[in-house]
Amino acid sequence: MKVFVPRDAAARAMGADAVTAAMPDGVEVVRNGSRGMVWLEPLVEVERDGIRYAFGPATPADVPAILDGTSPKALGPTEELDWLKRQTRLTFQRVGVIDPLSLPDYEAHGGLVGLRRALAMTGAEVVAEVTESGLRGRGGAGFPTGIKWNTVAGAQADQKYIICNADEGDSGTFADRMLMEGDPFTLIEGMIIAGIAVGATRGYVYLRSEYPDAIEVMTEAVRIARLTGLLGPSVLGTGPAFDMEIRVGAGAYVCGEETSLLNSLEGKRGVVRAKPPLPALEGFLGKPTVVNNVISLATVPVILEKGAQHYKDFGLGRSRGTIPLQIAGNVARGGLFETAFGLSLGEIVNDIAGGTATGRPVKAAQVGGPLGAYFPVSKFDTPFGYEEFDGQGGLIGHAGVVVFDDSADMLGMARFAMEFCAVESCGKCTPCRIGAVRGVETIDRIAAGDPDAIPLLTDLCETMKDGSLCALGGFTPYPVMSALTLFPDDFARSKEAAE
Repeated sequence: MKVFVPRDAAARAMGADAVTAAMPDGVEVVRNGSRGMVWLEPLVEVERDGIRYAFGPATPADVPAILDGTSPKALGPTEELDWLKRQTRLTFQRVGVIDPLSLPDYEAHGGLVGLRRALAMTGAEVVAEVTESGLRGRGGAGFPTGIKWNTVAGAQADQKYIICNADEGDSGTFADRMLMEGDPFTLIEGMIIAGIAVGATRGYVYLRSEYPDAIEVMTEAVRIARLTGLLGPSVLGTGPAFDMEIRVGAGAYVCGEETSLLNSLEGKRGVVRAKPPLPALEGFLGKPTVVNNVISLATVPVILEKGAQHYKDFGLGRSRGTIPLQIAGNVARGGLFETAFGLSLGEIVNDIAGGTATGRPVKAAQVGGPLGAYFPVSKFDTPFGYEEFDGQGGLIGHAGVVVFDDSADMLGMARFAMEFCAVESCGKCTPCRIGAVRGVETIDRIAAGDPDAIPLLTDLCETMKDGSLCALGGFTPYPVMSALTLFPDDFARSKEAAE
């Protein structure tokens, strides 16, 4: 009998290791990645006649009944669960399905098909394929991946680099972690393809120190890739050289910004660099560098496997392909849901997430991490797409969706955004370094009933938005101003209370 118990950090936090320890001798246990249904973790799957049956959330005491099929926690065939059936899993097609550290398992489920195709193409042809697919940066900026690659490919240098930004620091986001813990070879494959495309032979994954499980899995996956010839002086024995390393950051939120990351990777203080020069021309150690997010790079193999048009057929407008939604906060069903761009925010919050866990009405959803705007229910008809959200004063960012019920204090949330920026600022530019501190003070004045503080806060946000060197200071006004303008009653109540 084969049983699957996730080794994903979320599942382990919910007791997956104890469930594994309770399995009797003779049972083959595979520690897979998470299927993304966090409210059901630990989700145990039992394979019978080639079909996997799900049980969850499981405890060690449930193990005997799970194994003999009598458990009341039986959910039916895993692939038939509504949460999974409604998804379009391309980037995450193997996460939760395979043993993350089995290269044969990876290949048996379509792994390395894209790489082998890329090895038969020129670098320019690979760049053209990725450009045609419409893939944009999934780390938050939404910049077209193919354009960035083309810039690096055209640069002249004796050395080029592929840098994976795995410093996933936004609140309510966990797609990078899930991918690295559940299907690390797809990230390695994507980085190799990127190297082939632009002529780079070295790669680095900059991974946040708060992800010990991902660090362990990625480090072992790189070791296996070297042993099997996937990485090294000749990729798969026929291609150019490509090797990579895992580097661990020290926990600075600002190092999610690409130039701060590069400074940190070089052993310098993690502060923002002025642009130009662009990292694509003068990046790591002054050489042309591709800096892409985990999900961007991990999506490249499926584009090469199935073709640019297949990927491009999903989505809406200029937002092509799929997006791994990370649903968190006060929700009945939180987790990862990969789907084509285009669902409305209301469908995501009310249908997929099932509304609030408290049963109270939804008040707001913050999309795009701590620097994302708060969307009220009146804007829940906004389609999930880059330009569509931008048109409503928001941003998709890393596609984290954090939900709040009607008990949330939006003045308090605006203050948190300013305080977060003040704490995490690298200190290089004045609008961010000083502006965020003044922002906290100004919001406290509003809470105390000072009528002159609101226009001051508005002016301060404009200065931060226009004058900051990077998105930390530049985007902090999104949550602050959306809270102020869309939830005015929460700011008015503070004035009434002071009177």
